Amino acid sequence: MKGIVFTEFLELVEEKFGLEMVDNIITNSTLESEGIYTAVGTYSFSEMLQLLTHLSENTGISIDNLLLVYAEHFFSVIENSYPGLLATYKDPIEMISSIENHIHVEVRKIYPDAELPTFEVVEKTENSLIMIYTSSRAMHHFGLGLMNKTFAHFNSTATIDLQKIKEDGTEVRFVIHKN
Repeated sequence: MKGIVFTEFLELVEEKFGLEMVDNIITNSTLESEGIYTAVGTYSFSEMLQLLTHLSENTGISIDNLLLVYAEHFFSVIENSYPGLLATYKDPIEMISSIENHIHVEVRKIYPDAELPTFEVVEKTENSLIMIYTSSRAMHHFGLGLMNKTFAHFNSTATIDLQKIKEDGTEVRFVIHKN
């Protein structure tokens, strides 16, 4: 997993819960990196899972809800760091449906060894989208949060229904209806 995902996560934890919480979740985890991350480094997903689990235990907030909040934070990183990418799109459905064939292609140019989920477009209309998310990491709520912020970015709203195809969350159907 790319280091920027870790550095931004710890920045969010500090912002929302304080530096003591950052220290607490790092100290209580068994991290090969010892909790020292660089944005361009690559780290084991198990480290993120430990950090999320300890944050959830300490705050009483579910991992899914933490991922939603984190995705909203991460979208602002994308807005600030890659405004040209967002300016390519005029509509949230258009942008979300291009994750696999455009956005992830651009991400791989910057981070060639990034392990990204796949998003297969099953059906697309002007105001709706059905996609299948597949990832061994089961971070579908991170994807959901990014989708929510995409609609907000375009001053639009949507109903997004998340349906687990596999109970462990490694395969999920997103049914999106633009309001």
